Amino acid sequence: MDLDAYVAEHGAEWRRLEQLTGRRRLDAAEVDELVGLYQRTATHLSAVRSRAPEPALVGRLSHLVLAARARITGRPRPSWAALRRFLLADLPAALYRAWPWWCGVATGFSALTVFLIWFVAGHPDTAAAFVGAESARQLVDSGFAGYYTEFAAPTFAFHLWTHNAWLAAQCLAAGVLVVPVFWLLWQNALNIGVVGGVMVAYGRADVFFGMITPHGLLELTGIYVAAGVGLRTAWAWIAPPAHLGRGRAVTEAGRAAIVVAAGLVGLFAVSALLEAFVTPAPLPMPVRVAVGAAVWAAFLAYALVLGRRAVRAGRGT
Repeated sequence: MDLDAYVAEHGAEWRRLEQLTGRRRLDAAEVDELVGLYQRTATHLSAVRSRAPEPALVGRLSHLVLAARARITGRPRPSWAALRRFLLADLPAALYRAWPWWCGVATGFSALTVFLIWFVAGHPDTAAAFVGAESARQLVDSGFAGYYTEFAAPTFAFHLWTHNAWLAAQCLAAGVLVVPVFWLLWQNALNIGVVGGVMVAYGRADVFFGMITPHGLLELTGIYVAAGVGLRTAWAWIAPPAHLGRGRAVTEAGRAAIVVAAGLVGLFAVSALLEAFVTPAPLPMPVRVAVGAAVWAAFLAYALVLGRRAVRAGRGT
């Protein structure tokens, strides 16, 4: 194939196709012309690829064909109806169907954390072994409270959002392996248990619970949800329902996990805002706790009340 001759022969058609593709409005005749030119240019692209695959020309024609195809088929536009269906039906239904799992995780994690706080608070030598005597004193005096004001609130919120979203993603992705989920939960329970135990041991339980509660209720619930949904996916593989094959059961559980993952992005954004702006705010402790508890209760109502209605309506998997 003589590429120069081929370009000279069909170049006008390609330029015309480019013009039609870039126009905002086309009449009926121009639409017919666009379709015809698109089909011929696709044929030209195939001929060039098979006979003389010159990279620059192949790239130009590929881009032109893709742009023309997008113009003919139409570009997808955001659907507010789809977003509304996701927020009011798909997401709450997925959360509700998995509630025994994340509530079970919440119960076990909370019991373990409370035990660790009690144990560390009752054994000061254990606290010293974990963090050191000097570090424990610094934590109590200023370290714990200072953590929430060390950085500018917007920067702190973004850091928290990405950190918690990444932790949740790990729980969801590793859920099918089971052990990594428990390891991640153990690490977080140990961290909270040791810090809480040190604060309690030094008589600063009010500071600890007063600062962790406003954001912790929602933040930890998000972690529970991620871990529970991840373990639910694993169970679908280990013991699929009798009416489903193992492959279909895992597929449906995985689809629900993707829906929950998208929803948790928003949940952790809210918890990050609470931790960055409400937790360190110069407000009475009961007010800060009440704000966090109200947001947490709203999420539970969303997941359990609205989710139950969505499941009854046949949404979710």
